[in-house]
Amino acid sequence: MKENFFSIVIPVKAYNAYCEESLGTCSRLYPDQEILFSPDEPCRVPFAGVTVLPSGPVGPSYKRDLCMRQARGEVLAFLDDDAYPEKGWLEAAEEIFADPQVAAVGGPAVTPPADSPERWASGLVYQSFLVGGPHGFRYVPRAARLVDDYPTCNLLVRRDVMLSIGGFDTGFWPGEDTVACLKIVHDLKKKIVYSPRVLVYHHRRSMYGGHLKQVKSYALHRGFFVKRFPKTSLRPSYFLPSLLLAGAVFGWLPAVFWRPWILLWLAGMGFYALAAVFQGLVSIGQAPSDLRGWSLFSRVVSGIAATHFAYGFFFLKGLFSPSLSEQKPAV
Repeated sequence: MKENFFSIVIPVKAYNAYCEESLGTCSRLYPDQEILFSPDEPCRVPFAGVTVLPSGPVGPSYKRDLCMRQARGEVLAFLDDDAYPEKGWLEAAEEIFADPQVAAVGGPAVTPPADSPERWASGLVYQSFLVGGPHGFRYVPRAARLVDDYPTCNLLVRRDVMLSIGGFDTGFWPGEDTVACLKIVHDLKKKIVYSPRVLVYHHRRSMYGGHLKQVKSYALHRGFFVKRFPKTSLRPSYFLPSLLLAGAVFGWLPAVFWRPWILLWLAGMGFYALAAVFQGLVSIGQAPSDLRGWSLFSRVVSGIAATHFAYGFFFLKGLFSPSLSEQKPAV
């Protein structure tokens, strides 16, 4: 039995099929919990117990702050509209919140088994070692740990903690979660715990268009955050795709002065290609059996390279940008 009352918070632009899945799952699994749903405009929701809080055309961070101010729960359980929880999601988080020093809890956002091959390719790329690296635990269950930066697609935070840091208090998107987590860990000296049992399923963007658009946004903000919020963004792993990009584009130049260098450059690029192929072979073994094959394999291998080069370019763009536009509330 859960001792804390949870307010599940779902921001969205407009009601859609994913919302039906997310709200329906939450309503069935947690009928005694509050569900706050914030679309741009008023809408009818075919589920009892869902409070609709229209926000106007604003970004997700403002919607979450709106729900926070209206919430009755001790814990705010943030979900994306295209995510839905596994049974026991809140119960697993409840156990961790028994420690008063724990301010927030996060868990893996796993690709749903029924997603399309295009979406599974995106999920496999994100969770691969070559792309996910030290952050792969965000996409597949891994060992429990303390974290200081976690996405709001699956993040539960004590309401009094969110109020004490002023809510998300930013127009950045994505990145509002990075700012909030930094305040929780470095300003309040509280803990954010990752648990593999606090699991949700999160639909991916299709490879390539939707996936790369998302990568672009992530990279721009992370590059800019290196200057703005270095405590959690000035980390070597975020620079590696840019170094790879620079090596691929300019790494051959020393051969102008020493011709044998071209062989070393080709060997390096060949090694990278082999690593991507090997990762593709490993990754398709993690997909549903009916999706495994050449089509998925080729999407994953090419998706790894495309993700690295896109992230590397836009990370540098964010790093050298004097400012980054923020989403502001409509006047």
